Amino acid sequence: MGDFENSQNIDFTVDKNNLYREDSITDLKVASIRRLIPVKQDGTEDNTRSPIFFGHTQLMTPEGPLPVQGRLMANSLDEAYKEFPDAMQKALNEMVSHIQEMQRKQQAQTKDDSRIIVPGR
Repeated sequence: MGDFENSQNIDFTVDKNNLYREDSITDLKVASIRRLIPVKQDGTEDNTRSPIFFGHTQLMTPEGPLPVQGRLMANSLDEAYKEFPDAMQKALNEMVSHIQEMQRKQQAQTKDDSRIIVPGR
């Protein structure tokens, strides 16, 4: 139960000052873009805040689909389209770097665990 022991202390209150409506745009090939449109408490658009864009795609690997996603630094949908390729490449590079670092740590741990300790040496 470890992680659920403090479940009574979780705050599930909705932040009514930070609400967004989500649109999903896709080319049905590579790109999926989520546009989060700021809204007021009554659901009408809040033009005092800027929309937020996220890109998502999948790469096929021998182990199955690999999701790649990241924030698109854009202020409009047109900017998001232009930002998408570079943002996905950056997210992929970060993911590969993270995996390589995890593999190095695992190899170092395996190497440390496999040392045979011979008494008297």
